[in-house]
Amino acid sequence: MSHSFKKSPNRTLIALSIPVLLSMTAEPLTALIDTAFIASLGAIPLAALGVGTAALSSLFWIFNFLGIGAQTEVAQADGKGEAERASGIASLSLTMGMGFGILLILLILPNANWIANLMGASGQIQTDAVAYMQIRAYGAPAVLLMLTSFGVLRGLQDMRSPLYIALAINVLNILLDWLLIFGNANFPIMGVAGSALASTISQWIGALAGIFIIAKKLGLTRAFTFSQSKKLLNVGGDIFIRTGFLTFFLAYTTRVATSIGADAGAAHQAIRQIYIFTALALDAYASTVQSLVGYFIGRDSLVWAKKVVWTGAKWSLGTGIAMAILAWVGRDLVMDALVPASAASVFLPAWAVSSLSQPINAVAFLTDGAHWGRGDYPFLRNAMIISVIIGVIGIWLVDLSSPHALMGIWLAIFALTLSRAAFGWSRFLRWEKVSVSV
Repeated sequence: MSHSFKKSPNRTLIALSIPVLLSMTAEPLTALIDTAFIASLGAIPLAALGVGTAALSSLFWIFNFLGIGAQTEVAQADGKGEAERASGIASLSLTMGMGFGILLILLILPNANWIANLMGASGQIQTDAVAYMQIRAYGAPAVLLMLTSFGVLRGLQDMRSPLYIALAINVLNILLDWLLIFGNANFPIMGVAGSALASTISQWIGALAGIFIIAKKLGLTRAFTFSQSKKLLNVGGDIFIRTGFLTFFLAYTTRVATSIGADAGAAHQAIRQIYIFTALALDAYASTVQSLVGYFIGRDSLVWAKKVVWTGAKWSLGTGIAMAILAWVGRDLVMDALVPASAASVFLPAWAVSSLSQPINAVAFLTDGAHWGRGDYPFLRNAMIISVIIGVIGIWLVDLSSPHALMGIWLAIFALTLSRAAFGWSRFLRWEKVSVSV
């Protein structure tokens, strides 16, 4: 049976990308509302939220190989018509997600104070950040299970189920934020800790929903084969290293920004939340391209896999340019909603750099998705290592005593993204000459 992409490439890409876009942006949109709620409490709680979310995101993202690997492997198995293999991959990935999540609980609880200190927090910022991390730790297995289940479902080109789950749990999260942060409806006033509890409850509900849908679509099994385990762990090794380098860099930028002062830390948190929101929006194209490329690679059709990438690149780059324009035009709205008045002067120059980086982000993320779908994990690992080194050198060149130090940090982030985009696109242009084992 012919795939719909062959008949209507643009329509198929957009039809698959829109649900991914909505599901991916649901969580960062909730994080923006989180940030706005906490920003109303002042610069110190906002900086604490920034430390807590940056640290936990760094730890959680290290395990994103579960979702990425499962999505590619399931997509390729689907392309080959191997339903039993897809079920085994899904079951193995979910089991690993639960196991790694429990390990994260055991890691975070006793070390939250040390992690906050490592991120440059001190005083009340450190106290609030520790409370946030210790509560969120109990949701670690749920985060990994949900990440994995979304990868499995997207590998099957089911983009709607993750959307419905994401919308439901994020609406719940916002409601719980309103109740717990401010103590509405006779709930206790919890501040930053209330934001953490709201996220934890919502994520567990989302994780259970994802597992239920996979069980209905594929069935779950205990019959993991050694070859499946070995391959996923090998994939995990490459992605673990890649994600580890990236999350180290992002955590490092937060640490440096926080060490400049509370205003820089608060401004960096506001920009970071918008940056994550726009990055995940652009990543919707990348995720769709990953599934489609994986499907066509499974059917041994490199020609159609390349057509997917060219089609995705057109839409992604256009969206990135539009986002850059909207980000700059809407800077005053962002300042009013997310940035304390005392941090406005350090916010604007850094925001300009972040806005201008959006088209480059589009290329970097799109090519990531293409190479994920092809299973080119070692390349993605090596490209990220080199790009992070470039970014760290950029941070070292920043004069932290300068009033434009935060802008310098965002220029270093831009340099990292530009390097990723250059590596990714040049690799894609050589696909016919580069052999990848799938």
